[in-house]
Amino acid sequence: MTRNEYLEWAKKRALEYLDAGDLQNAVASMGSDLNQHEDFKGIVSNLFPLAVIYIADGDSEGVRRWIEGFR
Repeated sequence: MTRNEYLEWAKKRALEYLDAGDLQNAVASMGSDLNQHEDFKGIVSNLFPLAVIYIADGDSEGVRRWIEGFR
Protein backbone atom coordinates (compact mmCIF):
# COMPACT_ATOMS: atom_id res chain seq x y z
CA MET A 1 0.00 0.00 0.00
CA THR A 2 1.42 3.39 -0.96
CA ARG A 3 1.67 6.28 1.49
CA ASN A 4 -1.34 8.01 -0.09
CA GLU A 5 -3.41 4.82 -0.12
CA TYR A 6 -2.60 4.26 3.54
CA LEU A 7 -3.53 7.83 4.41
CA GLU A 8 -6.87 7.58 2.61
CA TRP A 9 -7.57 4.26 4.36
CA ALA A 10 -6.83 5.82 7.75
CA LYS A 11 -9.04 8.83 6.99
CA LYS A 12 -11.90 6.58 5.88
CA ARG A 13 -11.75 4.59 9.10
CA ALA A 14 -11.63 7.72 11.25
CA LEU A 15 -14.47 9.38 9.37
CA GLU A 16 -16.65 6.31 9.93
CA TYR A 17 -16.35 6.92 13.68
CA LEU A 18 -16.98 10.61 13.20
CA ASP A 19 -20.07 10.02 11.08
CA ALA A 20 -21.38 7.81 13.89
CA GLY A 21 -20.95 10.75 16.28
CA ASP A 22 -17.91 9.30 18.05
CA LEU A 23 -15.40 12.16 18.01
CA GLN A 24 -13.04 10.61 20.52
CA ASN A 25 -12.63 7.34 18.64
CA ALA A 26 -12.36 9.17 15.32
CA VAL A 27 -9.29 10.99 16.60
CA ALA A 28 -7.95 7.88 18.34
CA SER A 29 -8.35 5.82 15.17
CA MET A 30 -6.58 8.39 13.02
CA GLY A 31 -3.77 8.78 15.51
CA SER A 32 -3.30 5.06 15.99
CA ASP A 33 -3.32 4.28 12.29
CA LEU A 34 -0.91 7.06 11.38
CA ASN A 35 1.51 6.19 14.18
CA GLN A 36 1.83 2.72 12.68
CA HIS A 37 3.16 4.05 9.38
CA GLU A 38 6.78 5.14 9.13
CA ASP A 39 5.98 8.30 7.13
CA PHE A 40 3.64 9.65 9.81
CA LYS A 41 5.33 8.72 13.09
CA GLY A 42 5.47 11.70 15.43
CA ILE A 43 3.26 13.95 13.32
CA VAL A 44 0.03 13.17 15.15
CA SER A 45 1.49 13.84 18.59
CA ASN A 46 2.30 17.39 17.51
CA LEU A 47 -1.24 17.98 16.27
CA PHE A 48 -3.12 16.00 18.92
CA PRO A 49 -3.74 18.95 21.31
CA LEU A 50 -5.85 20.66 18.65
CA ALA A 51 -7.97 17.53 18.21
CA VAL A 52 -8.48 17.34 21.99
CA ILE A 53 -9.88 20.88 21.96
CA TYR A 54 -12.30 19.94 19.19
CA ILE A 55 -13.43 16.89 21.15
CA ALA A 56 -13.89 18.90 24.35
CA ASP A 57 -15.96 21.46 22.46
CA GLY A 58 -18.04 18.77 20.73
CA ASP A 59 -16.90 20.27 17.43
CA SER A 60 -17.42 17.49 14.90
CA GLU A 61 -16.58 19.79 11.99
CA GLY A 62 -13.30 20.68 13.68
CA VAL A 63 -12.50 16.98 14.04
CA ARG A 64 -13.43 16.46 10.39
CA ARG A 65 -11.05 19.25 9.33
CA TRP A 66 -8.35 17.75 11.57
CA ILE A 67 -8.72 14.32 9.95
CA GLU A 68 -9.05 15.56 6.40
CA GLY A 69 -6.16 18.00 6.83
CA PHE A 70 -3.51 15.29 6.85
CA ARG A 71 -1.60 15.21 3.58
